[in-house]
Parts: sequence; structure tokens; C-alpha cells
Amino acid sequence: MKSVRQVRFALAFALAGLIVAPLLTARADTAGAAAVVTTASSTITYAEAPGAAPNWIMPFTSFPNFSLSNINEFQQLMFRPLYFFGLGPTAALAPTLSLANYPIFSKNDKTVVIDLKGWRFADGQTVNADAVLFFLNLYNADPTGYGNYTPGLGIPDQLASAVASGNRVVLRLKTAVNPEWFLYSYLSEITPLPNAWDVTNPGVTGHCATGAYGSAATKASCLAVVKFLDEMSARTGTYTSKFWQGGVDGPWRLTSFDAAGNATFQANAFYSGPQKPQVKYFQEVAYTSATAEVADLATGKIDVGYVAPSDLSRPAASPGAVGPNSAALNSKYRLSVSNPYGFNFAQINFTPSNPYQNVFRQIYVRQALQESFDQASVLKNIDANYGTIGFSPLPPTTPPAVANPPKNPYPLNPTAAKDLLTSHGWTPTNGVMTCSNAGTGPHECGAGIAPGTQLTFTFLYLTGSATIAATVNAVVAQWAKIGVAASATAETFDDLTATCNATSKTQWSMCWPGNSWWYQPNYYPSGEQLFLSSGVANAGGYSDPRMNAIIMADIHNKANLSAFEQYAADQLPVLFMPTTATLVETSRALRSSIGWTVSALQNLTPEYWHY
Repeated sequence: MKSVRQVRFALAFALAGLIVAPLLTARADTAGAAAVVTTASSTITYAEAPGAAPNWIMPFTSFPNFSLSNINEFQQLMFRPLYFFGLGPTAALAPTLSLANYPIFSKNDKTVVIDLKGWRFADGQTVNADAVLFFLNLYNADPTGYGNYTPGLGIPDQLASAVASGNRVVLRLKTAVNPEWFLYSYLSEITPLPNAWDVTNPGVTGHCATGAYGSAATKASCLAVVKFLDEMSARTGTYTSKFWQGGVDGPWRLTSFDAAGNATFQANAFYSGPQKPQVKYFQEVAYTSATAEVADLATGKIDVGYVAPSDLSRPAASPGAVGPNSAALNSKYRLSVSNPYGFNFAQINFTPSNPYQNVFRQIYVRQALQESFDQASVLKNIDANYGTIGFSPLPPTTPPAVANPPKNPYPLNPTAAKDLLTSHGWTPTNGVMTCSNAGTGPHECGAGIAPGTQLTFTFLYLTGSATIAATVNAVVAQWAKIGVAASATAETFDDLTATCNATSKTQWSMCWPGNSWWYQPNYYPSGEQLFLSSGVANAGGYSDPRMNAIIMADIHNKANLSAFEQYAADQLPVLFMPTTATLVETSRALRSSIGWTVSALQNLTPEYWHY
């Protein structure tokens, strides 16, 4: 099964003059801690998510390989992004770990100046403006080849020009943008690339890194380059080669990698950053099952691993608290907890592929489904109180400067939920609500709903997880009490993703992958990918003119996200689900220069760890 650490990934700040400065600093950026290097041959071992071994090294990553396992837990150890986010429990920008200084916005937020710090790749090249232009040229030539492309927005579609000179990049935009949004959602995606990768075949140099942005010749060269790089990245046996490792500018270089996904990294002696690795090796260990990972934790074979709430001895006293660790692990490990930087939801299908699309278009039906779902009981009885109730598209830890705390418009009330249905023309027949008063009046079922229609639909969910299955069984049982008969069916991750999209010809009504959305590498949670009518991840075909207007205003102006957050909570474009916390076990023998906090983005920074 795919784990939470594989699910698709996507904050905020203040504008001081023309320079974007982070608002999201709930903690200080301590990335400048002592740059200690040890000569000891000690090794730290880290458990990869079960079935989620990395398999893609190229930082310009296509959608099928766009995962936490490939990007956050593999590529970024070697290849640093232009701007680094999420050092510790927030999604805040980490200035000292970033390859460039703060971007400077001017000319009504239509010009952006980026100054690189002059770090170096392992092959000696400076991480300069050409390295940034290389990525931008690839993106402009092959936008759909990048896994997080959003048509019409951000980079490359809103980028009129890009000019590189020395260590400075100047971007000119077609329209004014919200600087916070542009930094946290688009500049965040850029990974500078070395000139050595500007090849179309072995020994044949391309003209992608230094070509004029937007020219036909540059696009043609970049298409040939990205084709070659993709072919190389598909060959995992090349990952430790000089070709890839010469382009390392991060604190670690890869020294071994096998077909199962086991990876060994060694401290990069050429790293220019402020925090050098404090051990010689960092190993990622591949697993095919969560059971095997927990068993290795119990015997102390790995230093850092993940557990589910069901692996712990007792639940937490309440949501947000940290309960006792598993008795089998407590002597060797400390337990750390963090809420994912995202939210959890079941996708509702508003397209013709859903036989019940007209039923789901009625907001009173969506409201009845939401307020009859006892999320608190799921959190207590299934997630051991490790998680949060869902009713908003913003992460639970969103600071007030980004959005005011939202109000839950549909708290648990199964009696009111049932009354909503009966007051809109539905009558229980053999325990299932049936449309007995068709029409579009205030007490009728609604447009397009035929007499005799019953509230029955399919609920597809990810197979392989007892926790996910238990949650689905709970919500289906709760819906049955108000006369809604949902038929739950488990599917593999690949089948689920193939079925549950807006263009699928398969009939489906509702889908849930278990854990749905992390705001990565688009850290500004403005929702355009999910809830714009044209959103690239709008799998259910949700379309609402007011939602479109709110989102577009947020990404072009300097407003906070309160209106978006509350409107989404009120309108229920999805069924909000509880979000399970991330539970991490770390060896008591390990120390950290920045304290033991779980990265909100699940970024790996083992250079801060030592024995």
C-alpha cells in the first residue's frame, strides 16, 4: 500500500518593504548552528515507508514519481532547493539553509530579483544564476513534465522572462502576484541544476542551461535534455555515478543504492551550507510492510522509524496530547508527534461519471453527510487520539497571520442531519432515504433528482490498512443511522488513482486514499490546485464561481486566507475527514542540534543528528 509519506504533496509570511520575510516562524531558524563535522565512522539508520522506496533522482520530477519518498526523503539530501522550508515543526522558510537570499519584489510585484549565495556543486561549479535558469528553461519547455504544474498560474505560465547574470536572476511576471504566494508556492519548487546535466546524449552538450528563456531554440534543446535526464533517472543503477553525484550541492552524497531502495549516503565534503553532517553515514532502509519495520524498531535495528497509533500501548489522553510509548519501544526510543501540513478528505464526484452527481450537488446532502460523521469517536477509538477533526482545507497549525481560526459550520448532529433530508423531500423506505417529493422547491429533493432515487452510493478507499478500513466502516455505519446506504469497496492505490479522477469513465461517487493532501512543495495553502474549476488536482470536477474568485483574489493580492478557508468549510467541496498525526520513534542514543521535533513537511535533515 502507499503510505501517508507517499501521498501527493503542497505558508505564510509578511511583507517588509519589498523583501519577503517569513511570518511562519513559530521557532527561530537555528540552521546556523555549529558547523560540526565528525571524523567518526558512525552511521544513522532511517526506515523508509513500507512499499515507498525512492526510485527517482532527477529533481525536475514528473507526476508519477512526485512523492515525499523521492523528493523530501531522497533528492533533497543531495540537491538542495533554491529555498528550503520546514526545518522543524512549521512550514516556515529556513533562510540559512536556502541557496539564495530573500527574493526582492518590485514594480507592483511584477519583478523578482533573486541573488544566489554562491554555494558550490560537488564538481566545483558555483550554484549560480545559470543553475536556476536551467530549471526554469526545462519547466518552460516541458511544463506537464513537472509533477506539480498548475496551468495558467505561477511558473512557468505567469513568467514573462527570466534573465541570468552571475549570481543574480531577474524574473518578470505577466501580472502582479501575492509575493508570499509566489515565494511559498512557486519559487519553492525551483531546484538549481548543474551545467554538467545539460546534455542530450553522453558527451553531447545541450543549450538548456544558458539558452534564452522562452526561445524556440532553448525549448528544443531542453526537450532533448529532459528526455535524456528522464532516461538516466529511470536507471537506478546510475544513481551513485559521477554524473549524478557531481551535481550534489546538499550535505549528503549517495554511495550505494540497490533495487529494493536501500540507500547509503556519506557526508558531502564539498557542502557549502552552514550545518555539516555530524556522522559519516546516513542509511535509509527499505521495508515491504509496516509489521517488519515495527519489528526492527523493537530489536533496535534502526534509529528512526514511524509507527501507527495502533502500535502504541495506550491512547493519548486527548487529541493534541502525547500518550505513553509502546512498552516494547519505550526503553530504546522517544516518541515524537506532529500534525501533517495538510488536511484529509474524501473526494466527492460532481461529474457525470457519478450516477448520483445531482444528489451530491445539493449542499444539504453534503451537509447531512458531514454532520452525521462522528469524527471524534474515530479519533478516540481508531486513531488513539492522535489527530485532529477535519472541517477546513487549511493545516491545523496555520498561524493567525495567514488565516483566522475557522468556525466548524457542521459539528456532529445526526438528528439535524436526518431532519435535513426529510425536510427536503426524502422519506425512509426499508431504512434507506428515498426521494418522495421531487422538484426544485424549498422542500423538494432538488434539480435533476428523479422520484424514487435512493441515497445509496459507492465509497472507494485504499486497501491494506486496518486503520483506514475501520474508519470507513465507522462512517458508513453512522450514515446508515440517517438512512444513507453507502457501499464501501477497498482498492489498491493504483486502481484507486486510476478510477477516481475527473476524466475517468468508471462510475464512482466518493473516494478516499486514507491521507489526502499535503501542501508541498506549494506551501501557501490557497487551494488553487484542488478547488479552482481548472485545478490540476480537482479530481471530482468541483466548480463554483465564488470559490474561483476568492482563490484568484488571494493569489494576486496580499489578503489572508480566512475567506477561502471559511467558504470551503461552509460549501463542502469535499467530505472532511480526521487527519491522523505523524508518529516518529527516534533512538534514545541519538541527539539533535535543533531538538527532537518532527518536520511538519517530513523533510529529512540528518546533518543535525549525532550520537
